[in-house]
Amino acid sequence: MDAAQQSNTVYCAECGRPSSPGELSRFGELMICPVCQETHRQRLPGGATVAASAPSVYAGFWIRVVAALIDAIILTIAAGILQTVIFGPMFRNFRFEPGTSLDINALAPLFAFIGASWLLQIAMGACYEGFFVAKLTATPGKMAMGLKVVCGDGSAVSLGRAFGRYFAKILSGMILCIGFIIVGFDSQKRGLHDMICETRVVKSRV
Repeated sequence: MDAAQQSNTVYCAECGRPSSPGELSRFGELMICPVCQETHRQRLPGGATVAASAPSVYAGFWIRVVAALIDAIILTIAAGILQTVIFGPMFRNFRFEPGTSLDINALAPLFAFIGASWLLQIAMGACYEGFFVAKLTATPGKMAMGLKVVCGDGSAVSLGRAFGRYFAKILSGMILCIGFIIVGFDSQKRGLHDMICETRVVKSRV
C-alpha cells in the first residue's frame, strides 16, 4: 500500500478492519464497515438505525505542522505581551555595566525571570490547548487548516484529556521530536501524544 492509500485508510470500530474512505458508515460517533453494520445495527436501542455519513480522514504530517506553526505564532505573541506586563519591571531592574566584575547575586532577577517566564508559557499553552480542544474540538491553528481532535471512537475530547494531551506533546518533543515525526508513518497518523491519550486528528472538511 502506497503513502497516498495509507493516508486515506480508516478503521472499523467493531473489527478494526482497514478500509478506504466511502466504505465505512457512521453510527453515532462510531465508524462501522459493511461487514459489521448489520450486527451493530441490531444492537442499537429498539433496533434504531443511524444514517450513514462520510468517514473520517486522518490529517497527515505536514498539514499538522502548518497548524502547529499558526498556534505557535499566536501563543508567542500572547506570551510576549503577558510577560512584558507581568515581568517587565523585574527584567528592567537587571543591569550589567561593561568593564565591571560580574556579581553572581545580580543575576538572580534574570534567572527568576527565565524560570517564571518558562512556567508562564507552559501554563498558557496548557490552557490554550485544553480550552480550544475540549470546547471547540480544535485550536485556532487546526481550525484554520480544517482539522479537529477527537477520541479514537470519534467522540469529543474531554477537558482533562485535552490538558493531558498537551503535556504528552511536550514528551513527544523531548525525545528529539520523534513523537511528532511518527505521524508521517503511522497508519492512523497518530503522534506519540495521540497514542498516549487515545486521540486522533481528523479533517473536518473532506
